[in-house]
Amino acid sequence: MSDHWPTELRISKDRHRLTVTFDDGASFDLSAELLRVLSPSAEVQGHGPGQRVTVPGKRNVQIISVQPTGNYAVRIGFDDFHDTGIYTWSYLRELGERGDALFGAYEQELAEKGMSRDQTEKPR
Repeated sequence: MSDHWPTELRISKDRHRLTVTFDDGASFDLSAELLRVLSPSAEVQGHGPGQRVTVPGKRNVQIISVQPTGNYAVRIGFDDFHDTGIYTWSYLRELGERGDALFGAYEQELAEKGMSRDQTEKPR
């Protein structure tokens, strides 16, 4: 569980960003693309070690819903019909704090696999 709780979740008007503000004043502007390609869902992360898939072609994905899940997380729905990721407060905080490095690793992974942020290919 996170030591910090969100005080606000705000989707941008263009639906490409989610701003998360925490009770300690920290605020993070997370792209829909980052949230989608690093979804905590089994579809993306797999069911065990080494099963994570690379999700290409999500540069322009949009957030269409943010639904509370208990008092510890939200389920985010995207316009590509992906909506199975449960984003805990601690995971949203991690994405805020480490998002640049995580996204850089994602871009490197795409390049190594010959994939693109723009092309829609079957995830591997």
